Amino acid sequence: MRPLDEQLLSSISAGDETAFGWLFDRYSRAVYNHAFRLTGSWSTAEDVTQATFLVAWRRRGDARLVEGSALPWLLVVATNAVRSEWRSARRWLALLRRLPPERHADGDFADEVAARLDDERRMTEILAVVRRLPPAEREAVGLCLWSGVSYADAAAALGISEVAVRSRVSRARSHLARLMPEEIQEGTR
Repeated sequence: MRPLDEQLLSSISAGDETAFGWLFDRYSRAVYNHAFRLTGSWSTAEDVTQATFLVAWRRRGDARLVEGSALPWLLVVATNAVRSEWRSARRWLALLRRLPPERHADGDFADEVAARLDDERRMTEILAVVRRLPPAEREAVGLCLWSGVSYADAAAALGISEVAVRSRVSRARSHLARLMPEEIQEGTR
């Protein structure tokens, strides 16, 4: 029998690493998918997933359950990790711009690498549109539409009413329908 999240968090806050491993096994895929949808990059999503669970371990005493699940809290931690990643990336890019350009040798790329690049390109196009939404709507899209968190759980995780979450999702859908180029909409159906 699998322990409930409440039992896991109780054990984790007492320092039980095995319980933390079970939590990781239970939610790492969902956190990873959420991070990919926010960043459009598989490798950045891996980094964000690692950072999310590192923060979750460090702040294990602050973890909150929403309807008996730790997932909404983990997704909010992941969203904050993405914001930190963006800040770091901006600083890194500023540094790289000061360096002379590097020459790259042509190489033979595997089909998997090509597929990943295509996924990242399409996600980058979608993110360019999603980033034009107000922050509250972006948050609702990330939690409810992309990661499948219920409206009630998202409301609890964000500390707002369920009606507010539903309103944000509705407004986001309307805005995306107007903002998203036709070729991207066709690829996401």
